[in-house]
Amino acid sequence: MRGVNKVVLIGNIGKEPDLQYLEGNIAVAKFPLATTESYKDKTGTLVSQTEWHTVVLWRGLAELAQKYLHKGSLVYIEGRIRTRNWEDKDKNKRFSTEILGDNLVMLDKRKEQTDSTSETPAHETTSFPDINFDHGGITGNVAKDDLPF
Repeated sequence: MRGVNKVVLIGNIGKEPDLQYLEGNIAVAKFPLATTESYKDKTGTLVSQTEWHTVVLWRGLAELAQKYLHKGSLVYIEGRIRTRNWEDKDKNKRFSTEILGDNLVMLDKRKEQTDSTSETPAHETTSFPDINFDHGGITGNVAKDDLPF
């Protein structure tokens, strides 16, 4: 049986994407992405938990990220998990788990252009339905007639 390695993340970029070019002029960009979930504990106190992910993008997606993404940008990333292993100079085993991004959607609201030479990308804010997991249904901005089932 085949497995599935699919990751979907929506979060904020922690620092400017680091773009490098490998042999053969292949672009690779790397940046940290923060995803935060909130829940109420037993006492009713709201608790936020942030996870940090290392995202790696290749070729055209890497160049796009370096050009348009900045610290704090809200993005949607689809990709897969990859773990690399190696030995450092002191013979210690090291590993790194990364998200190899296959798809990137910029979710920031479009900035108002102050002049006609601005290089702001032409993208729109994506709206996602509110999902209520406690009741197993979708609520919010999705009408019942819009559901495909």
